[in-house]
Amino acid sequence: MNTTLSIVLADTGLQLKAGDPDIPIVGISSDSRAIKPGFLFVATIGLTVDGHDYIDKAIELGAVAVLAKAPQKGEDSRATRGTGHTHQRPNVAWIEAPDTNAVLGKVAASFYEHPSQELEVVGITGTNGKTTVATLCYDLFTKLGYRCGLIGTVEVRIGDRVEPATHTTPDAVAVQRRLREMADAGCGYVFMEVSSHALVQGRVNGCHFAGGVFTNISHDHLDYHGDMKSYINAKKLLFDGLPKTAFALVNLDDKRGNVMLQNCKAEHHTYALRQLADYKGRILDDSLRGLHLLVNEIEVHTRLAGSFNAYNFLAAFGVAVELEQDESDALLALSSLRGAAGRLEVVEVPAQKLTGLVDYAHTPDALKNVLETLQPIRRQGHQLFTVFGCGGDRDRSKRPLMGEIAAKMSDYVIITDDNPRTEDAATIRSAIELGISQNLRDRVLQIPDRRQAIRTAVRMARDEDVILVAGKGHETYQEINGVRSDFDDRAVLHEYLSPS
Repeated sequence: MNTTLSIVLADTGLQLKAGDPDIPIVGISSDSRAIKPGFLFVATIGLTVDGHDYIDKAIELGAVAVLAKAPQKGEDSRATRGTGHTHQRPNVAWIEAPDTNAVLGKVAASFYEHPSQELEVVGITGTNGKTTVATLCYDLFTKLGYRCGLIGTVEVRIGDRVEPATHTTPDAVAVQRRLREMADAGCGYVFMEVSSHALVQGRVNGCHFAGGVFTNISHDHLDYHGDMKSYINAKKLLFDGLPKTAFALVNLDDKRGNVMLQNCKAEHHTYALRQLADYKGRILDDSLRGLHLLVNEIEVHTRLAGSFNAYNFLAAFGVAVELEQDESDALLALSSLRGAAGRLEVVEVPAQKLTGLVDYAHTPDALKNVLETLQPIRRQGHQLFTVFGCGGDRDRSKRPLMGEIAAKMSDYVIITDDNPRTEDAATIRSAIELGISQNLRDRVLQIPDRRQAIRTAVRMARDEDVILVAGKGHETYQEINGVRSDFDDRAVLHEYLSPS
């Protein structure tokens, strides 16, 4: 992109405090390390780093303009934040805003010429199901003949091009850059996972959404949001910002579904299994081979398994209809699709009588949903082994809850390491075990080494038993003491299930 500062600021409401409005701007970044000559540097404030401390570095690297936090009322305009000074620099264009984090997305959207206005962008938020719904929508619309984009936890897709993702929702500049790439590549529809962190941090500010989807809310990310009310309000930000021309599609069976619609200007639509809704489903049969559903009085089969996936199916169907696709065509296309990678994914080994499954379930509700789907296995007299752990440096309060759920709903549980990150792994495992009652402890093992834990489950299992490895899903690494090493649950499980 190549434009001028005045054009970048034109749609943002920001005023130039000093400098040449016609200075060329060739790039924009809030990361001083990424600054190149001709860039606009936006000094944002993160959880641990204040961009104002790096203004001088950004200028040294070639920044020709700086957007900084405006001094508070009564504060000297030459006041400092940390070691970085917020006052103007000679020969550098200067802009100020009360909240640079909030306006970064709008500035980036302006720089990239508002790509979301050239696309039909649907944002999907909720604790669980975001990846599956976004992936189903992308695959569905691709199957219907459209060129699409996908921004999600697992990957970013631009038409046929696939790149691994680093965050559920990228930073504000990356979001707009990706949308511009998608628009330029001829995409008509984009399906984007929108995390609660992204909403609070303004990463999707500047996006024009054609629709928003709410899947559900359960216990997660309270380490960041503090309490459930704040977490719910974070999710609601997506719907509060939808225009009248958009649609809002919510899960009516989740009691927070109607909360999302309060003060939402978009058209209200609902989906549900247990209540009357615009998109009503009923499960006729559920097995590991898939679901047999009645959707708006039409019978349909899907390869997706589990009642939680019935909701995901309904959400994707609702999105298709709200985007003016034919109902029959949408259901026919959906019936042939698989879910997202690492979501109740069967690890198939020819001639193996054990069933291996990998799932991303890393919250109490997600783990409960998956284990509920697998309960018929136990009722048939077969054993269910669950191998899982919890991530470090994340919400600690969910650990005993997940331990309790796993022990009650499995025949054997092996507690192992997930991604301890910088936290003591033994402390995490002990916190999980605290939730398990004494009368269930005899079915629980602690094996720190994740590879060894999976191997042990396979060796303990008998024909027709099921092994669930939960928590990491699609991830292909394990992070211990801040160091990432290659580790893929699917590959390891396949290795030990394969005949030696």
